[in-house]
Amino acid sequence: MGQTLENLLFAHWPVDADALRRLLPDAVRLQTHEGTAWLGITPFRVGALRLRGTLPLPRVSSFLELNVRTYVTAGGKPGIWFFSLDASSRLAVEAARRTYKLPYFQARIDATPRGEWIEFESARVGNRQGPHVFSARYRPSGEELHAAPESLEEFLTERYCLYTVDERGRLHRAEIHHPPWPLRAAEATIELNTMAPGKLELPAEGTLLHFARVQDVVVWPLECVPDT
Repeated sequence: MGQTLENLLFAHWPVDADALRRLLPDAVRLQTHEGTAWLGITPFRVGALRLRGTLPLPRVSSFLELNVRTYVTAGGKPGIWFFSLDASSRLAVEAARRTYKLPYFQARIDATPRGEWIEFESARVGNRQGPHVFSARYRPSGEELHAAPESLEEFLTERYCLYTVDERGRLHRAEIHHPPWPLRAAEATIELNTMAPGKLELPAEGTLLHFARVQDVVVWPLECVPDT
């Protein structure tokens, strides 16, 4: 599946590793960088969503998304674990839940450009487990760069697979292909954020922010990960 990601903010917080580890299934292992665990919240626009080799699909090819993630390994292969993915397209949510077994939710989302700033508002629809809201404004503030090998930026962004479990608890992996992220430093004002999973506490300071204007991504089908 091909897609183009636009106006993406990587917002990351250092969090308690033990608290984060308790939220993960036994099939994956939490990955830390120099002993620190990280939770990421990432707002962006999806464009040109399509099956590889086909044209974008009407009504589901472009939508807004907000995902909550951390970083794990399974069988020694680093990847992304998504706690939630909120999207503005109901059809995209239903298709992604069936195809990739990911915890997608429908949300009311708006992203409005204000000069260099992007004002992003997301509120999950039909939520019975308390509000899941993210309200922020952000913009790039530095020169474009590619993450240096073994740096924290590389650890947080250069991830080439995702993990998920199916309804029977079996672990699956989907490979992700893309060029290195064209990162820039970012500024953000986060006015409201209730997206952290499991009542995980995010520190008031120490948020790490990066921006990427555009990235083309290919996501391959899920494959079952053998028990090790």
